[in-house]
This record gives sequence, C-alpha cells and structure tokens, in this order.
Amino acid sequence: MKIHSPFRTALVATLGVGLGVLLLTGVQTLSTVILYIGTALFLSLGLDPLVTFLERRGLPRWAAVLLTILAVLSVFAAVILIVLPVFTDQITQLVARTTPLFVNGEQTVSDIKAWLTDAFPNLEVNLVFDYIDSWITSDQWTKSVTEWSTTIGEGVWVVGGAVLAGAFGAFIVLILTIYMTASTPSLKRAVYQLVPASRRERFIDIADQITDSVGHYVMGQVTLGVINGLLSMVYLSIIDAPFTAVLAVVAFFFSLIPLVGTLTGSTIIVLACLLPGVGSPGTALAAAIYYLIYMQVEAYFIAPRIMSRAVSVPGAVVVIAALSGGALLGLLGALIAIPVAASVLIIYRQVLIPRMNER
Repeated sequence: MKIHSPFRTALVATLGVGLGVLLLTGVQTLSTVILYIGTALFLSLGLDPLVTFLERRGLPRWAAVLLTILAVLSVFAAVILIVLPVFTDQITQLVARTTPLFVNGEQTVSDIKAWLTDAFPNLEVNLVFDYIDSWITSDQWTKSVTEWSTTIGEGVWVVGGAVLAGAFGAFIVLILTIYMTASTPSLKRAVYQLVPASRRERFIDIADQITDSVGHYVMGQVTLGVINGLLSMVYLSIIDAPFTAVLAVVAFFFSLIPLVGTLTGSTIIVLACLLPGVGSPGTALAAAIYYLIYMQVEAYFIAPRIMSRAVSVPGAVVVIAALSGGALLGLLGALIAIPVAASVLIIYRQVLIPRMNER
C-alpha cells in the first residue's frame, strides 16, 4: 500500500485509537446503567409469557401488564412481611438476653470470678481481673477503642450507602421493567425494521425463538422456586423446624439460581436447623434426608417437564455459562447466563450451521 502522507496516516491512526479508548471508557462509566437496562430487559422477557397468556384471555395489553406487575410486587411484599417480623423478633430476643449483662455488670463479674475460682483453684483470679482492669484503663485500650469506633462508623456509612444504592437501583430496574414489558411489541417492531426486508422474516423467526426461550426459562425457574418454597413450608412445619416461613423463602430464592441454587439453599436450611436453642440434630437430619430426595425428584421429574418449552442446553455448557456469568456479573450473571447460552445455541443451530452447509 502506498502511503501518500505519513502525517495523515498517523493522525487517522491516533484518532482511531483515541476513539476506541473513549468508547471503552464510556462503556465502563455507563456499566451500572447498562446493567440496569440488561436486568430490566431480562425481567421483561421473563414476564412476557404471563402477559401474553392474559392477553389471550381477552385482556388489553395495558391491563395484562398492570396485573402482572401487581402480582410480582405482591409476592415481594408478602416475602418482606414474612421475613421482617421474624428478623425483628430475633433482634428483640437478642437485646433482651444481652441487656441484663450490661445492667447487672457487677453481678456478672462476680459470677465469672466464682466460676473461674471453682474451675481453676490455683489461678489468682483477682490478679487476672486487676491486670484486665489496668489494661482497659490504659492509653493503649483507649487508642484501640478509638480505632475500632472509627472503623465501625466507616463500615456503617458504607453499608448504609450500599443499601441506599441498592434501593435506588431496584427502583430504576422496576420502572424500566414496567416500561419494557408494556412496550415489548413496539420495541420488537423497531428492532425488526433495522433488518433488510429480504432477511427480515428469518430474523423475526429466530428473534421470537430467542425471546420465547428466555421467557419460558425465567417462568420455569420461578415455578421451580415456588414448588420448592411451598413444599419446604409444608415439610418444615411438619418436622417443627425453626423459622419455617423464613427458611421457605430461602428455599424459594435459592431455587432461582441455576445449577447450584437448590443445593446451596438446602445446605443453609439444614444448618439453620442445627442452631442451638431453636433446632436439633434430629430436625437437621430429617431436613437433610428430605432435600436429598427432593433434589433427585426435581432433577429427573419436575425440572424436565417444566423446562420442556425452553431450549435444552447441554450440561457442560450450563456449567461453563453459569461460571462465566457469575465471574462477570456476579449473581445476576449466573441467572442470565443459561438463557444467553440457549440463545447462542439457537443462532448456532439455525444460522451458522446452515450457512456452513451451503458452502
């Protein structure tokens, strides 16, 4: 290639590199916004089968979208109303147990001294407590307490900021989900118009398969979560497990996670049944046996029937997709990785392979 002007070539190359850096910087800056949009799009595709089902029953789309969103919000409100009272009750019990330790501090110290004297007759208990008292009143203790207080205060601010950011993000995702769910047909038509007319019909067919696959996958995963949650509620009530409602909610949410969700949730529930004072080894053993049986039934009978309308993904691809999605986007990445893999498989089977066979 003949170079007419080295300066012009260098300028064009520099501008190209600069444009690439600017584009990458913009994507990184807007990563949170892109994550919100991707989450809302994923949720809207998951809700679309339910909206379509209501439309087929004669409801206009706006009414179907409204009923679907209200149903989802009602479920989450019910979960909060179930978990929050139990959490508040446990905090109240903890405060009730620890308050007498501070109110009756002298009595508590006397009890500790008496127990140490009985347990270790040769130990100079008073000297030990005098050393502890002198260390507490020293400058080193004051400095340590100041550092701990500063660290705790910073941690509280960080946690508070994270909670507010999460609440704001959830609100943004909710608004975007409502908008995308209501305008899914018009958004599809707008995208389809960008495809040349000669290829539009084929593109629409593949795009509809992808969106239907994502929607059926999401609804199927939610159905599995509901089944696991309801059965857990019934069985845990029968064996008198602690915090039955909370553990049922744990079973529901962890069942939404593909591949390892049910196993992880079951492990947490079994460990919760071992908590001293509220659980027992017998209860934990009964819960472990139940979840071992349930996971087999879910894997071989329930899941195949519920997921029959979604695109089947080979086991190795499921593992790779879940690990890759989790590494890139955390829990959300693990959730959307499998439907994304299913979409790629559709394109591979119906676009790439036929083109290669034509050559």
